[in-house]
Amino acid sequence: MAREGFSELIALIAVAQTGSFTRAAAQLGVTQPALSASIRGLEERLGVRLVQRSTRSVAMTMAGQHLVERLVPEFEQITNELESLNDLRDRPTGTLRITAIDYVIRSVLWPRLTPFLRQYPDITVELISEYESVDIAARGYDAGVRFGADLAQDMISVRISADVKNAVVASAEYFTRYPIPQHPDELSQHSGVRLRMSTYGGLYDWEFVEDNREFSVKINGSVICNNVYDILEAVRRGFGLAYLPLDMVQPLIDSGELISVLHDWCPLWPGLHLYYPNRRQHSRAMSLMVEALRFHVND
Repeated sequence: MAREGFSELIALIAVAQTGSFTRAAAQLGVTQPALSASIRGLEERLGVRLVQRSTRSVAMTMAGQHLVERLVPEFEQITNELESLNDLRDRPTGTLRITAIDYVIRSVLWPRLTPFLRQYPDITVELISEYESVDIAARGYDAGVRFGADLAQDMISVRISADVKNAVVASAEYFTRYPIPQHPDELSQHSGVRLRMSTYGGLYDWEFVEDNREFSVKINGSVICNNVYDILEAVRRGFGLAYLPLDMVQPLIDSGELISVLHDWCPLWPGLHLYYPNRRQHSRAMSLMVEALRFHVND
């Protein structure tokens, strides 16, 4: 097959995995019209419709789905073989794409990735901040980060952090206007800065534990954000209580700017884990990164 034929097949796989011409084009680093032209060229060459297009969605036809299912394992094998050749180089190379929430990227990944990237300058790391649970293989990611080690059977998990405790905090100024809550039930009398979850568009309910019983509390408030750093900014400006990772707000608690409440009800979450597909062979770059991120008790 001509060289352009391979690029057309890669374009088809990207559209199938992302479910979008826009996201597929961004992933491949091409324009959307160029990507659409590649798909049309492949369909004309094969004489069959591969992609069902509409104004709102993109879906594979039966022929397109069949072709993608046959192609993906073959291209993964080719990728693995090329990566194995890279492993023969003195300097490991490759691009690694990781999805995680912004808090994890800043507090866990960057401290470990900084010396890693300086040691291996030919490795490229792409960090994608998302507040949703995604199929990393379908999105073309190499790894993701989540709490706990419970995963599908085809995934490997590696612990990359200690356990994480959340805290309910508000500014000292806020508590000059409102009483300090003594129990989560009293949060209905307070204003909270809420988190909008991108997975399903809903608002995150604050989770607590009492006598080994877990329960959630719905929060009201005039400010809603889609990331924890904007929530923290709103809290510092006195717009209410927030439910945030303790290590993120501890310096502000120590300085007296924020006050932590309901400490005994806040759960301790199992440590963050890096998860990635269980493949027969991983690239040298991937193996090195996993070891760089791996959590050790004395960290």
